[in-house]
Amino acid sequence: MKFGIYYAYWEKEWGGDCVPYIKKCSKLGFDVLEVPCGDFHTKPESYFKELKNIAEAHGMLLSGGYGPRPEHNLASTDNALVENAFKFYADVFNKMEMAGIDRIGGALYSYWPVDFASGFDKKADTERSIKNMRILADMAADHGITLCMESLNRFEGYMINEAYEDVDYVKAVDKPNVKSMLDTFHMNIEEDSIIDAIRLTKGTLGNFHVGEANRKCPGPGSRMNWEAIGDALKEIGYDGYVIMEPFVRMGGKVGQDISIWRDISKGATIEELDRDAENSVKYLKEIFR
Repeated sequence: MKFGIYYAYWEKEWGGDCVPYIKKCSKLGFDVLEVPCGDFHTKPESYFKELKNIAEAHGMLLSGGYGPRPEHNLASTDNALVENAFKFYADVFNKMEMAGIDRIGGALYSYWPVDFASGFDKKADTERSIKNMRILADMAADHGITLCMESLNRFEGYMINEAYEDVDYVKAVDKPNVKSMLDTFHMNIEEDSIIDAIRLTKGTLGNFHVGEANRKCPGPGSRMNWEAIGDALKEIGYDGYVIMEPFVRMGGKVGQDISIWRDISKGATIEELDRDAENSVKYLKEIFR
């Protein structure tokens, strides 16, 4: 397995420059940096070439993440909106390939965070999403990119909340580059058994996010059984990315979208955040391996 972290652990706004985090995360002991793809359309091609060069220089891998904005909702009834979403993704996939990013995960099947007040038809939305995801998968395949469908808790999404729904969706799309994606934070809310949910994704799991139940960095002494989780991943033969996705800081669009209404970090400095991340990835490597 390769162990990574999402850049937004340190940030309060989505997007921005991820280049400085490559060197930082390499020094902290990570193998992978997950970067945001939602603002790729605003960046020149030179940025992605720089990302690739610096990542290679530091022996780091890159992965992508995106919680689609409403205008990129593949389940929409608005055909014009879906066509524009395809255009957006075409640009993203091209730039991902330039940067050497071979996978992207998130609620790619819909949008995030969901506006529940606007209403939805889960069955019809899912059918449209599957149809459009087949098209998106072929587009991604042209760039060697895998699409990972993230199962989200009921407060952030409605289409895929549990592992069985994730597996059913992936099998319905039936494309080799469309995979399941689990996250221990969401699983802690929705699954009867995190271990059984992992087992269910044998053969379809393409990405795995980790975080404590309160979204802190994983570590010993928590109510998450990290040893059992690591054993379950090994049991199903998963050898992909394990990406930490901690969110502990208030403020900005990140804090708003993640619903962080108090300072979970307890006023931690950047240096203290770095130390916590370093200790966490060391712990995960020891437990999972």
